[in-house]
Amino acid sequence: MKSKIAEAVNLRYSPVAIVFTDEKPEGAFQYKEGRWGCVVAMLNAAAKGRTAVFDRKTYGCIGGGAGLGFGNTYTGFPGGIEYFLSVGNKEFCESEMGKNVVNNWPALSHGEAYKKTPELAKSFADALPYYDVPTEYVVFKPLEKLLPGEKPEVVVFLATPDQISALTVLANYARHGGDNVIIPFGAGCHSVCIIPLKEGKSDNPRGVVGLIDISARKHVDKDILSFSVPYNMFLEMESNVEESFLTREEWLKVRERNK
Repeated sequence: MKSKIAEAVNLRYSPVAIVFTDEKPEGAFQYKEGRWGCVVAMLNAAAKGRTAVFDRKTYGCIGGGAGLGFGNTYTGFPGGIEYFLSVGNKEFCESEMGKNVVNNWPALSHGEAYKKTPELAKSFADALPYYDVPTEYVVFKPLEKLLPGEKPEVVVFLATPDQISALTVLANYARHGGDNVIIPFGAGCHSVCIIPLKEGKSDNPRGVVGLIDISARKHVDKDILSFSVPYNMFLEMESNVEESFLTREEWLKVRERNK
């Protein structure tokens, strides 16, 4: 499936389709069971033409399990996700179990300082829109590689600031008001999957700007953010490309520098 939006904004990479399926794609990238890996790295690979697949044993990290929709995997976070995101858990890290864990997660001893207190971090984690994927697999693939009859749940654009601007304006083009796009705090995988999934259940879904997660930034180009929309919103935006500002001189001048 080709995207009018991708062409109009001159994307550097392919839009990524997130698909729920019970059939594992042949030749897809997949993390080995028990091995750490970042969902955003797989997103980047899909934008560059590869297909990636996840299941309940190969989602890469505890946060990735939650972000992809495999339930609230944070309940098993050693030492507590609320401490990891804030001030750390020195007491746990000094225990026998903690000493082993901190070797893989050194930040657990002092915290990532993304939230000021464990209480604030817990309120964030408790409020996430956890989801239980109804299929065995979650697949990331280039939009143009969708099979006949295959319907994605979410479409993700990796975009520069100029392109994020255009996507935001397009998301508001056929809508009341000007708040049809959000930039929520959260992990990179939250912003490309479970948060857009939640928006897809709304009568007025919003676009989600993401990859503001500092820990995930190293997996994408320094000038790239994500813009994710539930599939029904993607179709709405696609239908408005040709009549919108994307064919007008103001945007075409800006588009020129994104070649």
